[in-house]
Amino acid sequence: MLRISDISYSIQGRPLFEQASASIPDGHKVGLVGPNGAGKTTLFRLIRGELSLDSGDIALPARARIGGVAQEAQATGQSVLDTVLAADQERAALLTESQTAADPHRIAEIQTRLADIDAWSAEARAASILDGLGFSTADQARPTSDFSGGWRMRVALAGVLFSRPDLLLLDEPTNYLDLEGALWLETYLARYPHTVIIISHDRDLLNRAVGHILHLEDRKLTLYTGGYDDFARMRAEKRALLASEAKKQTERRAHLQSFVDRFRAKATKARQAQARIKMLAKMEPITAPQDAKLHRFSFPQPEQLSPPILALDGVSVGYGSRAVLNRLTLRIDQDDRIALLGRNGQGKSTLSKLLAERLAAMEGRVTRSSKLRVGYFAQHQVDELHLDETPLDHVRRLRPDEAPAKLRARLAGFGLMEAQAETKVARLSGGQKARLSLLIATIDAPHLLVLDEPTNHLDIESREALSEALNDYTGAVVLVSHDMHLLGLVADRLWLVNEGAVTAYEGDLDDYRRFLLTGENGARTAEKPAAAAKPATRRPAPHRPARDELLALRAEARRAEERVQKLAEMLEKLDVKLADPMVYQNAAEAEKWGRKHAEALEAMSRAEDIWMNALENLELAEKD
Repeated sequence: MLRISDISYSIQGRPLFEQASASIPDGHKVGLVGPNGAGKTTLFRLIRGELSLDSGDIALPARARIGGVAQEAQATGQSVLDTVLAADQERAALLTESQTAADPHRIAEIQTRLADIDAWSAEARAASILDGLGFSTADQARPTSDFSGGWRMRVALAGVLFSRPDLLLLDEPTNYLDLEGALWLETYLARYPHTVIIISHDRDLLNRAVGHILHLEDRKLTLYTGGYDDFARMRAEKRALLASEAKKQTERRAHLQSFVDRFRAKATKARQAQARIKMLAKMEPITAPQDAKLHRFSFPQPEQLSPPILALDGVSVGYGSRAVLNRLTLRIDQDDRIALLGRNGQGKSTLSKLLAERLAAMEGRVTRSSKLRVGYFAQHQVDELHLDETPLDHVRRLRPDEAPAKLRARLAGFGLMEAQAETKVARLSGGQKARLSLLIATIDAPHLLVLDEPTNHLDIESREALSEALNDYTGAVVLVSHDMHLLGLVADRLWLVNEGAVTAYEGDLDDYRRFLLTGENGARTAEKPAAAAKPATRRPAPHRPARDELLALRAEARRAEERVQKLAEMLEKLDVKLADPMVYQNAAEAEKWGRKHAEALEAMSRAEDIWMNALENLELAEKD
């Protein structure tokens, strides 16, 4: 059992823990959550003994092994598989000793211990872990120096999972995993035979892989039973009760104080007044909880363009002379919310770069609206911010003619307040850097927003705020994310990127999750191109909280209604245009406006269907 007893710890005079306590039984799977900067990573360092407590004690069973991922695996000539095998230091040491040991008793001890730790199946176990994290058999034989830092983080994670420590401490492990890797890790941790504590902002992971939530707030630790949704509900109930008790106490204090003020000077009431003064002095104040700050995202809204805003016809794209995706025929309208699914290496990021004009087509035709603006966010862009500049410097470069007050307002709209606006990027948190990159991606009010893993480093509250902003956004969204909770709230179309093609996935995210975990495909992909598939009606996942589902459905209905209204306005203008006899003096001009009118009618039909489906789903959900 891990016992944390009355610990206190401060950094530069700022207390992070004050008489904090918690007990975690062996084998428990625990999610550690709390506000950014509260001290979650510091608690891990205290448990590992890397920092010294001011007071209190952290106790573990004797000889308990603690494991975690502190940094990426080194770039060496050693193969990925051998690097992971070497992470189990006991096994490696025993195997080395077995080659030189001469004492029969010691040889017997070594062989017994090797059998106890299942050393002979080690290579198969290590290969299985690496496969789950996205390394093919060929990749496992390659040297670690062949891989980027993000992939070497996966190697380090594979190493610590393979070594199977008694206490596994994981700090945001899904930040460098894709959706498939995150789902595999979720399943692996649920079956892990020892104790796990994981810091994560992935709501689905905290609902499925852990059975307890350890909450760090106000320098205290509180252990809740259940996943994140259970914790959120219990905490809300607790906060409501505390607020109610605080209100009652305030009223009681006011009543007592009123008596004291009225009768303190009267001899006949002096004794009673003194008694009430003592009662007031003894009354421990109950402080009503402050609502957590939720910095919302304020995306500027683009004007409407005629559909489609982007179309691909027979397009192939890749790198150098090697095509990754072939003969793509796709269409994107401004009301689309598309999630890209597919296993690692199939081309999701390649497609994202093509749509965002970061990659040129190798063949085929890409048709974009002449006024189309595209915003692009990829995780590597967070790392490419100017570390020696402030967020204010970044937006000033993009908007040199804007007044400082307007620039600060833009930053505040993304949760970067006065203090952060003037702080050098190098000193900002990962979440603050991600917010700045999102601001830069959306500053021009793009009609198409392509987001490749936007939630890394964002806490749960920020992810909720991002989902609200995307649901209110009037441009198209193409989203790649390992956060299935976000995908479920935002996406209403699913495209599967697989074996060089992109097709509509006609199931829902639960079907896709089942397919990835079991290989059983509860859905099928359409034989026709993704562009021709009708947007799938969102089906509420059984595990999704009512608030999230209603939020998504209301936003979907509102967005669909706005789309219908804008298309109606567009059709009115086109009707006026087509009623002008001058248009028909030029055959090409008449054909162009007739084609636009036909496309708008088609878009209106689709938009009305989506709106009706959204209203029906919302009505059913509200009845439930």
